[in-house]
Amino acid sequence: MLALAGIPLGLSFRFLDPAPDAPAREVGELLVGAYDEPALLDRLADGADAVTYEFENVPVAAARRVGALPDARALEVSQDRLVEKALFRRLGIPTAPIDEEVTSFPALLKTRRLGYDGKGQRLVETRPGPAPGHVLEGLVPFDRELSLLAVRGAGGETAFYPLVENVHAEGILRSSRVPAVAAPQAQAEDYAARLLDELGYVGVLALELFDVGGRLIANELAPRVHNSGHWTIEGAETSQFENHLRAILDLPLGSTAARGEVVMLNLIGELPDPGALLEYGDVHLHLYGKEPRPGRKLGHVTLVDPTSEKVRAVTDLVLKQH
Repeated sequence: MLALAGIPLGLSFRFLDPAPDAPAREVGELLVGAYDEPALLDRLADGADAVTYEFENVPVAAARRVGALPDARALEVSQDRLVEKALFRRLGIPTAPIDEEVTSFPALLKTRRLGYDGKGQRLVETRPGPAPGHVLEGLVPFDRELSLLAVRGAGGETAFYPLVENVHAEGILRSSRVPAVAAPQAQAEDYAARLLDELGYVGVLALELFDVGGRLIANELAPRVHNSGHWTIEGAETSQFENHLRAILDLPLGSTAARGEVVMLNLIGELPDPGALLEYGDVHLHLYGKEPRPGRKLGHVTLVDPTSEKVRAVTDLVLKQH
C-alpha cells in the first residue's frame, strides 16, 4: 500500500522480505531473505532516497544499518512493552498499572517483546511467579478503544488524522470508524505530539488508546503506518501511506481531513465473495494477495458516508466468513 501510494508520485520501490510470495513483489523489486542479512540490507539501500519499514519487528540493528526512517530509536521503544510504558510515563502520558502496581485480578501477562494481534499475552487469575521477559498489566475498564494517526515531517511539522474508534475480537482489529464520536481529539494530539518530539520522529505513527470516561490511557505505539489507518486511502484527503512517504522524503505533508464518516472492515481468515461486496457501487475492496488462514488479515473494505443499512449489509457479508 505504500508503493501504491507512491507510484503516482513518480516513486519506485525495492523491498526486503523473508517470504518469496510477499505481496510487495507485485509493485516493486523483491529481495528475499532475512531482515538482518548485511548483504541484502546493503542491496536494499543502494541508491535509495529513503528506507523505511512497515512493521515493528524489524531488527533495530538492521534499521540502523540502512538509516531507516522513522529513526531506529522509535523501533527500539516499540519492541519492548516495558520500555514503551516507561517512555509514556516519563512524558506524562497515563498507562495501565504494571507489575507490582497491579492490585486486582484477572490481569494480562504479556511478553515484553514480539507481541501483536493478540499474540504473546494471556489472562491470569492470580499474580504469577517470576516470569522473565514478561510484564504484568492491569485490565483497564475502558469505554472504547481509540487510535490516533499522527505524521511528522523532517522539518518538524506535524499533522493528525481524526480519532478512530476500533473494535477488536481475539486481539485482532475487526473494524474502524471515523471520526470517533465526541472523542477527546485535543488530548490525543497532545500525547502524540509529546512522543513525536521526544523521538525526533519522521513518518506516520499510530498511538493506541483506551477511552475511560473521556480520559485517555495509552496502550501502545506503532512506529509505522497502521491497520486502523487503512480507511485513509479513500476516506481522507491524503492517505496515511502517501503522508508517510511525503514525510520521509521531506516533501510537504498533505491534508489529513476526513472526507466524511468512514467505516473500515477487516477481512480475516477467509474472503467473502468479491462480487457480492462490489454490488454496492461505493464499497472499496482491497485484497492483499495472501493465502487464507485462520486469524490472518487478507484485506479490507472501506465505506465512505454509508447509510447504517449499508454498513449492516456489508458487515453481514464479511461476518459470514467467520
